[in-house]
Amino acid sequence: MTHVTERSGAGSGPAGTHQPWTAGTGRSNRKRTVSYADAGVSIQAGDRAVELLRPKVQGTRRPEVMGDIGGFAGLFRLDVQKYRNPILASSTDGVGTKLVIAQQMEIHDTVGIDLVAMVVDDLVACGAEPLFLLDYIACGEVVPDKVAEIGAGIADGCRYAGCALLGGETAEHPGVLRPHEYDVSATGVGVVEESEILRPERVEVGDVVIAMGSSGLHSNGYSLVRHVLLGAGRMRLESVIEDFGKQRTLGEELLTPTKIYAQDCLKLIAEAEVRALAHVTGGGIPGNLVRVLPDHVDAVVDRATWRPQPIFDLVQSKGRIEDQDMESTFNMGVGMFAIVSAEDADRALACLTGRGVEAWQAGEIIEGTGEVHMIGQHTRG
Repeated sequence: MTHVTERSGAGSGPAGTHQPWTAGTGRSNRKRTVSYADAGVSIQAGDRAVELLRPKVQGTRRPEVMGDIGGFAGLFRLDVQKYRNPILASSTDGVGTKLVIAQQMEIHDTVGIDLVAMVVDDLVACGAEPLFLLDYIACGEVVPDKVAEIGAGIADGCRYAGCALLGGETAEHPGVLRPHEYDVSATGVGVVEESEILRPERVEVGDVVIAMGSSGLHSNGYSLVRHVLLGAGRMRLESVIEDFGKQRTLGEELLTPTKIYAQDCLKLIAEAEVRALAHVTGGGIPGNLVRVLPDHVDAVVDRATWRPQPIFDLVQSKGRIEDQDMESTFNMGVGMFAIVSAEDADRALACLTGRGVEAWQAGEIIEGTGEVHMIGQHTRG
């Protein structure tokens, strides 16, 4: 596995050590030489970050993983005997401006969970088992302990999702990012039997729409959240919000990690007749549920079947945001939808509830033209 800062190909060493490549003019140095560190890049800090991450990365190991941290590429042996026609699935994503909150609060060990969730739950939406993930961390300055915290969150997310953290890169970008700033992204790869791919054409009239509760905002809409709460609303991250309960601050609520549904959904697929899964991210419920509908049906979702968390009320009231804009931006308390056959609805709910997932019947599939209809009103107070 690779998880390193940009490395130089050669350098000077102690007398007598082998130099793979050297070049020079033969003239004595009349001026002070300039090093990579002078430009703001510390190879030593990157190496230290890798060592701090090593135990966490090894904790995500799957039997198919070959080799160890430090190679040029991660190797993964696909068990082709397990499938008749294996199809690889891939997904890539980031965390967005939720990272700004993490940087302001100096809490860096949760955003990695968000990153993994955004990737693996897209993979499972087509029925694929997440196999491995590759991450990329770009920093203004590599602070080993901070990078290790970010990487620890990524490793935690991979363990929750059952996938290996196979490789990655930590890059130092002085002059592009300020010393305290960083950005993260990841790409995941999964596998699914071709005959078991979840496609819109599986969805039928009479199917049931099951909702799975979110942990909060997850990782979408944070530019709007920051604008209405921290900008125009002039709220402070350390402020305790009574509606959140347990002396919970605004910052703690905003950094609540995204729920990872991958293993729950795989278990659900094994236990019930799942027609489709819709991961609710940017675009909200209508914008994501519509992606799994064929042209001849509509999905009806009844808002009265659940109550969104208080954070959604706070954002809407502070920003005076219209209902339609809220629903097209945020998950409104639902992180994943499963469309299942009516005959298996009870079995599906029992499966999810048994795994500790908040789940309920939120709607149904009717004849239509491929649209999502939101009806009813959320319960309040």
